[in-house]
Amino acid sequence: MSAQNRTDNRLCSSCGLCMISDWPKEETLGSCVFNTGWLGQHEVDLYGRERNADDHDEITFGISRKRVAGCIKNPLPGVAWSGVITSIAKKAIESGLVGAVATLHRDQHQHFKPVPVLARSVEDVLASSGNKPVVAPVLLSLHEACRQGVKKLLVIGAPCHIHALRHFKKHVSYLSDMEVHTVGIPCVSNVHLKTLGDIMNMFSTSPETVRHYEFMQDYTVHLKHANGRIERLPYFSIPREFTGTNLVMPACMCCLDYINGLADVTVGYIGAPLDMKKMYQWIIMRTEKGEHLMECIAPELDTTPLGGAGETHKAVTNAAKKLVDQITGKTPGETGRSMPIWAGKIMAALISKIGPRGEEFARYSLDLHQIRDYYYTKTYYQEKIDALVPGHVYRLLEKYGFER
Repeated sequence: MSAQNRTDNRLCSSCGLCMISDWPKEETLGSCVFNTGWLGQHEVDLYGRERNADDHDEITFGISRKRVAGCIKNPLPGVAWSGVITSIAKKAIESGLVGAVATLHRDQHQHFKPVPVLARSVEDVLASSGNKPVVAPVLLSLHEACRQGVKKLLVIGAPCHIHALRHFKKHVSYLSDMEVHTVGIPCVSNVHLKTLGDIMNMFSTSPETVRHYEFMQDYTVHLKHANGRIERLPYFSIPREFTGTNLVMPACMCCLDYINGLADVTVGYIGAPLDMKKMYQWIIMRTEKGEHLMECIAPELDTTPLGGAGETHKAVTNAAKKLVDQITGKTPGETGRSMPIWAGKIMAALISKIGPRGEEFARYSLDLHQIRDYYYTKTYYQEKIDALVPGHVYRLLEKYGFER
């Protein structure tokens, strides 16, 4: 399906909320983020205000109390990093802070296929470890939590999950007696499971053995294989078909909250220092609940200072212009690699030393995607632009010299 035909389809991130058949469809659809919009009033409801668009960090990273980089001292088996999110969920269950965790297991036959689950035990939590880089119906477990009488629930989800959850809990009565804690995962350019195979064929020399992949801070995609081998594909050598608009989910191309700004605590990696032994993660505590969740695992956590370096403004402007020109049709869609892999590796090594690093790498990635997704929404879903786009995005466009 071409991008030009996408306006014939309702935006949907398959969050799982409207898949719950026992709740009226108009109620669940009423909390869809593509009906309620990104951030804006949601931020006001949670924090009492919208983010300050004049604050250099807040405009990009969202409202927060504290940002740190950390890793679990004794990494858990089978985790994507050191296991910060899994450790939070494990401790929340063990301590009785929550009675269940809405998370994902893996399908027994398809490694990357997510299966929504309501984890009630440490064993169930540990079984949820690992990366599942496709859209997933996490919120499908909310109904099961209600059925089982869960009074305290932890939800681990992407921005679309957390947005829908916050709105649904506030406006509909089913979760009114339930105390909800949230751990948010930053989420960028997600794909449908059926598309993932095509992407792995583009990215890897052994697509069938890839078990985990991430767009890393050294400007390469790290593809971890079943035998532990890590294959590195430079950003500059990614086939240009991937950077177009036909592989990524339309809903994800209309996302204006990759940083998961409504979660109690956001746990990712793009703002953390790159250390392949420690595997530090970037932790953003946003609420009192988020701070408490991190306090629960403080004895297990090794932290290191955050920092940033490199010139971000020019990097964002140049990269965004190319993407915007492609989205708006000023430049034709191209195919193939723009640079051979050997040359891309040289370029990646150079840019990782002189380009945006640390939290500046995070700023580069987040600002670039906000600009891209604003223009995608404006181009293909013009009728939704006012509802979906939060006010700080317009200030971000101005900052980088782009027109509304």
